[in-house]
Amino acid sequence: MKDQSFEVRTDLAVEAKDMYVEKEEKKEQQIPGVTISEKKIGNIEVTNVEVDEEGAKAIGKNPGSYHTVYSNAIKQQDTKSQEETAKVVTKQLLELMNKNHVAQDASGLIVGLGNRNVTPDALGPLAIDKVLVTNHLFIHEPQYVQDGYRKVATINPGVMGVTGIETSDIIKGVIEKYKPGFVIAIDALASRSIERVNATIQLSDSGIHPGSGVGNKRKELSKETLGVPVFAIGVPTVVDAVTITSDAIDYVLKHIGKEWREKDEPSKSLTPAGLNFGERSLSDEDLPPIEKREKIFGMIGALDEQEKRALMQEVLTPLGHNLMVTPKEIDGYIKDMAHLLAEALNAAMHENVNIKNFANYTR
Repeated sequence: MKDQSFEVRTDLAVEAKDMYVEKEEKKEQQIPGVTISEKKIGNIEVTNVEVDEEGAKAIGKNPGSYHTVYSNAIKQQDTKSQEETAKVVTKQLLELMNKNHVAQDASGLIVGLGNRNVTPDALGPLAIDKVLVTNHLFIHEPQYVQDGYRKVATINPGVMGVTGIETSDIIKGVIEKYKPGFVIAIDALASRSIERVNATIQLSDSGIHPGSGVGNKRKELSKETLGVPVFAIGVPTVVDAVTITSDAIDYVLKHIGKEWREKDEPSKSLTPAGLNFGERSLSDEDLPPIEKREKIFGMIGALDEQEKRALMQEVLTPLGHNLMVTPKEIDGYIKDMAHLLAEALNAAMHENVNIKNFANYTR
């Protein structure tokens, strides 16, 4: 029997980074049927993308709403920022639920996708461990349930490499018995950018494809397949070697471009070589012109993003070197992110739980 690899025991989905047009491109590129809006809440960035049927055909994604919350709270291990991020996630989830006309008393099934034995894929199972479940109380002791709570149940269906059963079939069976008003699926994602790992939280009402991030695409979980509204919450926890290599080339180019642009500034003459003060950042504005990129990296420097990734994929995949990589601090990141998502879910699910008191209800 073939060795049970990380790939077959993991149902990581792929991040929807290609949904979002970069800021510099927005001014010049407007995709018909795709509306993009941005806002900043403190240090937290929120991007909302609305895709209609026309836009879905243009970008190859399902129509619906895609919300992305960008925050470094987990990476910085900042408890206060994590609570602020949880509040923002709560509001984004409530927006999606209201848009899909989910009633205040509708019952919910929260699905923790992933394998709890594989740390970067354990986000879903760990998050539902902390969610406030109430369905059993409504059934067995309804006299003790106050107003302001809804029926909530959770399930961790595992992954097909472990159970031998299609994840969507398990969820369908539970839905047929439980008959929830909606489903929320939590999953870890494979990122398409280094900087987005453990830094973005993506929410959508268009469903999710478990396993797509590791080339192991499972059946879609969506309203069309499950018969009830499906809200997906995903966090990128791993990145592949193709992305790391492609991003590294960009960072080198941006670094050289920034150094070249700032070489005559007075501050440079006062700074010892190789020493930076404060946090350093690189942006697309730092990219040198294409002719300078070619001088630095030759033909590779002239490739656009898609061409560069395609080349890396062509080189690394046949060699078996397109590895999935996760940060060394992943254990702590996953625990903190699971707690953050559970706080957001508890506040969104129950009227009596809100962004001011959700910490009292999250284990």
